[in-house]
Amino acid sequence: MVNLFSISIGDQFWLKGNAAGGAGIKTANKCYQTIQGFISCILPNIYVFAGIILFILLLVGGIGIIKSANGGSEEDLKKGQQAITSALIGFLLIFASYWIIQLIQIISGVKIFNQVGL
Repeated sequence: MVNLFSISIGDQFWLKGNAAGGAGIKTANKCYQTIQGFISCILPNIYVFAGIILFILLLVGGIGIIKSANGGSEEDLKKGQQAITSALIGFLLIFASYWIIQLIQIISGVKIFNQVGL
């Protein structure tokens, strides 16, 4: 019986090597052979996790603000505003880092997001 709800984390996050010659034997993962390969495999995953954290912080901040609107304390309002502000500042940093990496790729000619392990 096939489990329809199972996923391979390695396949989802580009951590596995490619199959060799149809024998089903995995080759050494190209992601970890060079520093460029390592960065190319890890950075897209970091951006995904940063987006998830941004979403969670925005939800927590919004809930804090909603709680304070219904006769809650001033402290809940401040915590909610601080969570949203921190999330947006973090988003701007992640967004800027992505475009800085894109500029480095253009200027140096080194492909950083080429996903070598796929």
